[in-house]
Amino acid sequence: MPIPIVNSIASWFLKKRFHQIELFLKYPNEVQNELLFSLLKFAKDTEVGKKYDFASIKTYKEFNERIPIVNYEIIQHSIERSRSGEQNIFWPRPIKWFAKSSGTTNAKSKFIPVSTDSLEDCHYAASKDLLCMYLSNNEDAQLFTGKSLRLGGSKELYKENGTAFGDLSAILIDNMPFWAEFSSTPSNRVSLMSDWETKMGAIVDETINENVTSLAGVPSWMLVLLNNVLEKTGKDNIFDVWPNLEVYFHGGVSFNPYIEQYRNILPKKSFKYYEIYNASEGFFAIQDQNYSGDLLLMLDYGIFYEFIPMDTYGTEEQKVIPLSEVQLNTNYAIVITTNAGLWRYKVGDTIRFVSLKPHRIKVSGRTKHHINVFGEELIIENAEDALKKVCKRTSAEIVDYTAAPIFMHGKEKGAHEWIIEFKTPPEDMAYFEELFDNALKSLNSDYEAKRYNNMTLNKPKIHCGRPNLFYDWLKENNKLGGQHKVPRLSNTRNYVEELLKINNM
Repeated sequence: MPIPIVNSIASWFLKKRFHQIELFLKYPNEVQNELLFSLLKFAKDTEVGKKYDFASIKTYKEFNERIPIVNYEIIQHSIERSRSGEQNIFWPRPIKWFAKSSGTTNAKSKFIPVSTDSLEDCHYAASKDLLCMYLSNNEDAQLFTGKSLRLGGSKELYKENGTAFGDLSAILIDNMPFWAEFSSTPSNRVSLMSDWETKMGAIVDETINENVTSLAGVPSWMLVLLNNVLEKTGKDNIFDVWPNLEVYFHGGVSFNPYIEQYRNILPKKSFKYYEIYNASEGFFAIQDQNYSGDLLLMLDYGIFYEFIPMDTYGTEEQKVIPLSEVQLNTNYAIVITTNAGLWRYKVGDTIRFVSLKPHRIKVSGRTKHHINVFGEELIIENAEDALKKVCKRTSAEIVDYTAAPIFMHGKEKGAHEWIIEFKTPPEDMAYFEELFDNALKSLNSDYEAKRYNNMTLNKPKIHCGRPNLFYDWLKENNKLGGQHKVPRLSNTRNYVEELLKINNM
């Protein structure tokens, strides 16, 4: 199809869609309220709808008072029933897909329901909106002269009962509309390969001779792929392979640790980066301006938003507020009600608003300590459980510990760096490290995937802290006392660098 025609079609769709976007920009609270009561009405005859009598809820106040805030552990049993083939539990339409991710306290993996409604009205709608916003901001864009290189996950089928689970990206690829499949590379067959090492090689082989104009995927994995492309082709930078490449759509983990590495292999100043904020639970926000780190909260994707101020999170005074009550530069935990049957569900992310007209956000972190630089979503419970297991096996005793990422540098993979102060150290530190790495793999499927054949993460690096290391560090920072704690996991190296310096004095 000639490119002017494609651009004309895109322009027509863009103008039509912008009228809808303008509606929630002008009337955000009205759009959200209408959406909430539409969801309640649609699900009133489900098991959950009958339990909380959705049909009689007439105000947000009633919704807030009647339906509890939940996390994955609370609804896990209902989700397992749905995965086993039961229907009409939390959403009236059949749920056939479940997006697999990790990071829960009590389970290695969690399985988030994905309905046909959320596929069409949330995830795919967001993909179209992302393209529209990019084209609107860049009228000379040549996206449709080539293909988008997408880097997704793999899938497995839960065959006994006709439901399926896999990475969200794999579910999206497997159900992709024709217009997206037509303009994407690699093929679905390669995209859905389950062996990452084989898959990376196949993607390189299938795409290096394509005319790739855009990239889409998680920064850590995409960086591995691009380095593989350079190694395979012997080129100095990616534009020597794909001269018409113009934009990278990224999300999933913080991009900050990777910016310089991307600039080194994508040296054109005109090259653009567009951030998205999505998760297994839904697609939430899109960068709608060039060269801006602010994300526009999308209010008409079938997701009703609520927010918990982090200074009240988990306390007896915990507040839950609708969009109409949010304030600038306050950290909020996100609570969502969705068109896939999640009712007042805590996503686990924290955001802050940088604009209220329109509602633009920045993702500020997680509600728990974590390391998620490479998409591994390592949480404190994983670390505690792994250390407990390994200490029992090796008769070691721990005083304190902290961990931080070792960022990728050039072609060198990332890793986790741990400082552990032992009361009783293990006799064989190398054996302790091996057991610890394996324990983390058994507890966290995302960590396990990133460690597979050292594809993204090398094995952990553990330093033995000298006696009183953490006490001295707290003292040096005027943080002695019961209210101060050693930060267990961090996405930055601030703490670990200070501690290593003290440890080597």
